[in-house]
Amino acid sequence: MSAPSRIYGQETTVLADASTAQDIVNLVLVAPLMAVLGVRASRGSPRAYLCWLGFVAFTVYNYAIYAFSIHFGPMFPLWVAVLGLSLFALIGGLSTLDTAAVKEQFRDRAEPLPAWFLIVVAAAFAILWLSEIVPNLLAGDPLASATEWRVPTNPVHILDLAFFLPAALASGVLLLRRHPVGYATVPGQLTWVALTCLPILVTPLVANSRGHEPGWPVMAPIGLLLVLALTALLLLLRSGDSRPG
Repeated sequence: MSAPSRIYGQETTVLADASTAQDIVNLVLVAPLMAVLGVRASRGSPRAYLCWLGFVAFTVYNYAIYAFSIHFGPMFPLWVAVLGLSLFALIGGLSTLDTAAVKEQFRDRAEPLPAWFLIVVAAAFAILWLSEIVPNLLAGDPLASATEWRVPTNPVHILDLAFFLPAALASGVLLLRRHPVGYATVPGQLTWVALTCLPILVTPLVANSRGHEPGWPVMAPIGLLLVLALTALLLLLRSGDSRPG
């Protein structure tokens, strides 16, 4: 039995392909870049530290889905360990962040484009998820996307609506108001949005390689979202002070 079959053999085709794509992104891109950013942050780079927070948040997000939605198997202890370590790293990273110093790095500049981008993305995805949840609730039907994964509820909806989308919305609003917390959290939020696009873009490639329905139509809108998120992040980081802090 192959390794993917041992880990995802009990999952639906859709969830197995999505999880494999997530594994590829985690191993090839997220883990190495998070290590590089951590080293640069330890040497005093404020930009690296703020982006590192986004990588850690992305890790919390995805390993929560692994731990709660994938059938119990050989990777379960590792998933729980990564979830716990990344969650406490995120809490520690945010609690020790000097938001006033971060605001000084940006010299109290107005940053409307990154702020509005986060606000619009948060509102758009909230509407998108609710457009599925509300009709299914009113009709008394199972949640369609959860049925595709053969899970009770969609963990993406839960994490997005309960935590990440409200946090992104709050960060955008705070940045518009030039609040220190806005300057301190928006780079990480934009990093999280960009990283979240990557497994979605890789999933059709994984599905196609396995002879499954690839779902190519998702590539264009998610690809555009990735480009916009990276553009907003670069604009914001360029406006900040790159001196060690």
